[in-house]
Order: sequence, then C-alpha cells, then structure tokens
Amino acid sequence: MESYLEERFGGVQAKNSSEEALRRWRRLCSVVKNPKRRFRFTANLEKRGEAEAIKHANHEKLRVAVLVSKAALQFIQGLSLRSEYVVPEEVKAAGFQICADELGSIVEGHDSKKLIIHGGVDGIAEKLSTSKTDGLSTDEDSIKRRQDIYGVNKFTESEVRSFWVFVWEALQDTTLIILAVCAFVSLVVGIAMEGWPKGAHDGLGIVASILLVVFVTAASDYRQSLQFKDLDKEKKKIQVQVTRNGFRQRLSIYDLLPGDVVHLAIGDQVPADGLFISGFSLLINESSLTGESEPVAVNADNPFLLSGTKVQDGSCKMLVTTVGMRTQWGKLMATLSEGGDDETPLQVKLNGVATIIGQIGLFFAVITFIVLSQGLFSKKYHEGLLLSWSGDEALELLEHFAIAVTIVVVAVPEGLPLAVTLSLAFAMKKMMNDKALVRHLAACETMGSATTICSDKTGTLTTNHMAVVKACICGNIKEVNGPQNASKLCSELPEIVVKTLLESIFNNTGGEVVFNQDGKYQILGTPTETALLEFALALGGDFKSKRDETKIVKVEPFNSTKKRMSVILELPGGGRRAHCKGASEIVLAACDKFIDDTGSVHPLDKTTADKLNGIIDSFAGEALRTLCLAYREMEEGFSILDHIPSQGYTCIGVVGIKDPVRPGVRESVATCQAAGIMVRMVTGDNINTAKAIARECGILTEEGIAIEGPEFREKSLDELLKLVPKIQVCCLHDILLTSRHFDNLSTSLTYC
Repeated sequence: MESYLEERFGGVQAKNSSEEALRRWRRLCSVVKNPKRRFRFTANLEKRGEAEAIKHANHEKLRVAVLVSKAALQFIQGLSLRSEYVVPEEVKAAGFQICADELGSIVEGHDSKKLIIHGGVDGIAEKLSTSKTDGLSTDEDSIKRRQDIYGVNKFTESEVRSFWVFVWEALQDTTLIILAVCAFVSLVVGIAMEGWPKGAHDGLGIVASILLVVFVTAASDYRQSLQFKDLDKEKKKIQVQVTRNGFRQRLSIYDLLPGDVVHLAIGDQVPADGLFISGFSLLINESSLTGESEPVAVNADNPFLLSGTKVQDGSCKMLVTTVGMRTQWGKLMATLSEGGDDETPLQVKLNGVATIIGQIGLFFAVITFIVLSQGLFSKKYHEGLLLSWSGDEALELLEHFAIAVTIVVVAVPEGLPLAVTLSLAFAMKKMMNDKALVRHLAACETMGSATTICSDKTGTLTTNHMAVVKACICGNIKEVNGPQNASKLCSELPEIVVKTLLESIFNNTGGEVVFNQDGKYQILGTPTETALLEFALALGGDFKSKRDETKIVKVEPFNSTKKRMSVILELPGGGRRAHCKGASEIVLAACDKFIDDTGSVHPLDKTTADKLNGIIDSFAGEALRTLCLAYREMEEGFSILDHIPSQGYTCIGVVGIKDPVRPGVRESVATCQAAGIMVRMVTGDNINTAKAIARECGILTEEGIAIEGPEFREKSLDELLKLVPKIQVCCLHDILLTSRHFDNLSTSLTYC
C-alpha cells in the first residue's frame, strides 16, 4: 500500500508542490462521493493561477512605473508643476486635503510626478494632518473621521458560512442521493402496495438514516470551519512599532491608519502602503507581491513602500498612506484566501487510501448486488417473466440495491481526510495554548514524524530576557549585574572612556529609549539592544542628550552575515567617528588598538589580543553572550557613499550578557530524547557560549560534537554522513551556506 501511494501521490510535497503533481493526484481522486466536502480545505488551483497572474501584472506595472518616473523626473527638474487634482468635499469637511484614491495612485503606481506636485513626503504628511515626528493624534473623533475617509487596515474576508450551507453540501454526497432515490421509490411502491403507514416503514427508515448522516456530518464540518476561522485570526495578530502623540508604542496592524508613522527593521513585513521618511540601507524584498527576487533599494529618491513586502536589510520610518483593500496586497490576499493551502503529504495519502478503499467497496457492492439478485433474476428468467414484475418483486430488488449502496456508504471513508485535518487543527490549537504559533497545518504533521529537532538558542531555549552581568573595560573585568555595581564601575573608569562607551552604546543601536505617557522611560528594541541600553543608563548616561551631541550620517545594520553593526557619527567639533559592535571574535579581529586603564590608546599586540580572547572565552564558558565594542576616527576623504571600514578599530571593551535558560527546557529535552528524538542546537552565537548553554539544557552530552559553520562546510560528503549523527551543537556564521550542505544529506531535519 505504501509503495502504491508513493508511486501515485509521492510528488506532492509539504509545501511548494508543482501544479502538475497537484493536478495528477486530483485526477486520481476525481471520482469521489462528495468532492465539495472532500476537497474543502485543499488548494483551488484556478484561484492560485489568478494570484500568480496578479503578481505578474504587479511586476510589469511597477517596472513600467519606475521607468516612466525616471523619464518624467528628467523633464520636470526645474519646471513649475501645477496640480489639476481637486479635493473631494467630504475629504475637506473631515479636515484632510487628499483622498484615498489619490494616495493609492501615488504609491501603487510609483508616481514621482504626483508626489512632487503634492509637495513630496512633507506635503503628503501635511495633507493627511499628521506629523512626521510625532505621528497621529489619538483623539477619538480624529481617529473616527480618518477611518471614515480612508478605511481600516483589514482585508475583505469570506463570510462565515451558516450551518445550513454545510447541510446542503453534505446532501451533495452521491451515495446519499442514490439512497434518497431508493427511499422515494420505496415509499411510493410500499404505500401503493400496503397502504399508509405500514408500507412507508422501509422508506422512512432510509430517510431517517440519511438525515442522521447529513446532520452529524454538517455539525462536524460547521464546528471545524469555526475553529479554522479562530486559527486564522490568531495567525494574523501582528504588532508593529508606531509613533502616536509623540510616543513610540506597539500597535496592531489592524489599527493602522493613513498618517501613522511606522518603524520598520530587518525581517518586518510592511503592514500598509506608505512613503519612506528616513532610514538607513533599506532593502525591500517585493517577491511576495511581484515574484521578483531581487531586493529593491528604498530611499528618498525611491520612497515607495508596498504592503506585504518584507524588509531584507536596513531600517526606516514610514508614513502610512493607504490601508486595507485599497492596497495591492489586499487585492492579492483576497484572491489567495480563496486559493487555499497546499495539501499536506498525509492528506494526499489519506485521499489516496480513501479512493482505493472506495474502489474496493464499490467492487464488493456490485458483487453483493449480483449475488443477492441472481436468484430473483434466475427465477424470473426460468418463468419467462423477465419483463413482468410485481410490486413485491420490485421492492425486493430495490432492497438489494439499497444494501449495495449502503456498503458503498459504509466502506468509503469520505470523512477520513477531513478527520485528519481536524486533528491537525486541534494540534495547532494546543500548540498555540503553549505559546507556539503554527502557521501551516503541514508543520504539525511533520513534527509528528520528526526524528531530529534543530532548535535556535536565543528566545527558544533561553528566556530572551537579557542583562549585562559582566564587562571588561580597559582590560579590567567587573561584575555589573545591578545599578550599584554599574555606578561603581563608572567611577573607576577614566572620563574619556565612559564618554566613548556611552557614545558607542547610545548611537550604535537599533533600539531606543522613549518616555511613555506616564513620564517613565521605556526601552524599545531587541533583548540584546535593551540589555546594552539598560547598562548604559545604569552607568549614568542620558540617551537623548548623547544622541543630540552628534549626528548619525551612515548606518550599516546588524545582519547574520556580517554579525556586526556599524555607524558613522558627525562629531560636534568636526570630523567623523565610526562605532562598531558585534560578535566579539569578529570585532576584536578588526581592532589594531585598545584603551588601557588610564584611558590611553595603545597598539593591540599579540599578548593583549590573546588576553582579550581568553576573557571572551571565559565569559562564553559561563554561558554569557559576548559583544565587543570598538571605534575608529575617520579620515578626511571618507564619503558616506563608501562602505564603513571593516578594519583599523580601537577596542573599547567586551560585555557579557546573561540570557537564562527557560524553566522546563531540560525536562523537555529529556522527554524528546526518551522518545527517540534527537535535539540539536543551531545558533549564530560563540561556540563556547553555545556549548555551555547546551550542557545546561542537557543537549550536549559526552559523546556529542559541537562544531562551527566554517569547519562544517570544509567536510566532504562522506565525512558529513559519519559526523552528522553525532553533531549536537552547530554554530553557524552563515546559515545559508551551511544549510546547502545539509541539503546534500539524507538526514531529515526539522527547524523550529
């Protein structure tokens, strides 16, 4: 059976199956009792084709728009442009100077000419009655007027189908229709022969059976549809950072309105159409909207941001202009939602099993009908009365036929694939209760057959609540886990070192220190950034005043390839300075000088470098995440168009950040191991830190191996086949390169 199913249905994968494979298995399962029910949650290939056509049209539209905008800009430079746009009266009455359709045409069409006519991003912000720095006012009346004019950031969803719709779908079952015909004939013949009510007993019995099956099926399917609706809502609960009333806060994407100022960073999905306000090195992946894999650079010259795209690199502030179904992403989502998800491999095989059982059931139903009826037909044949039938004989033949149909009803497990889908949905719900959001049903199915779990360290095995507990500044190691220790460290350091350290932490960061409406400060950013900013505040630093002292002229954000973040500052007295922070071994290797305990700068000789590397290893051995901070003075001829230098830095110090292991992790790992599932740690952290955490979690054993990405990639395929079963910790400096080596292995790995 397994080989038969693999041969016919093996081409369907957990995701990204070819259309040819999906169509082939549809053909093999084409003859089913109730296709509306069997394939309710499977992909609608026609709708998905429409979605691909929309993507292609978007790609062409954007490509043409960019070319037209470039050509137009060459002509309009220096010309006085006049606007023929007339503001609708209802928009004026609401206090705005531009309508939703005009905003949509500017961003969706990448219309630089219209943008210039409306006064650029500043002009659009003014016409939307918002501030690029303080964002929208949270006045309820203002929010309500804005919603009435521009709409809300929600996509049109299909209405919840009523219970009676599911009853009607259940009635579409071919065998139930045949039984209904049998019931009708039985009632007619029975009442004609024996009268009411005696002659109606058999027919009413069949009707009662049909109604029971229909209502039980409909109730199950209706309950299941409501569960899927709830799951879909959970999957779409995404929050973004927004500035409103001058305060930065987290807000649901559903609450966004035109005029909102949204903060985006690497990995974020653009929640609505908008315009670039400010940012650094911003690259946007538009493949989800256009199918084009090449990232697009977004800046002041090309400020258009489209909903549904993703930030591949950099960070920015964005002015929201268009929301909801007025965005191209909203229109695409409406089509895709009708297209459905790919079938999971288990659903495909179960459909195959149901089809095979159905064919077997049909065969035996026919045999049963022939065996039961052959005596009656033989008798009629010998009597020469084949064309003459009495009412009793007709009822007997009908009863034989009803028995055969009943065998088909019982034998064909039409609800089997749906039952599995429902069980997977229950698994999703249970995992959601455990704070593990699963976006695709196939993931639950895959986890059920996993033999290896590769887990990230930060935030998965650890709590992701970080704090700086140790620091090596000017060559001296100090405990800093508390305000008093930090204050003591500050008093022991030369003033110039403290000043440089605070300048580095407060400027070279993706986080921010803001004050909420209660007047209390709040740190926004990743846990690592939060830990560093808390450390700097404990040293007595003032975030705002430090940021105001200098001007940031260039930023190269942190990413998993470089494993460091760099900025260039314009100093108040003239000149420029670069600050760099990141993985300790990488940043320290970029340093050729260091600061001693007097605050003087000296060349970094081998002895000092070995000492600092030893400190980094000792921190890592205590399960601390280490970061190295460094700076360098920039030469006169440096242009902000150039890359920030990667060498020639002066080491300020190394900090050790504690990220405690989550409660219950060790027990969970032990449970997996007892079940025969091997747990491995895959992280981008220092190998000594990773080994210490892995031992604490019970992942790294005496027989296990901890390996770094570069060493892993140097191994041959034969070596890897022997090595992989023993690897328990893998520290990747480039996950993409290393994953390609995993692709060459037969070992199946599940990343969670």
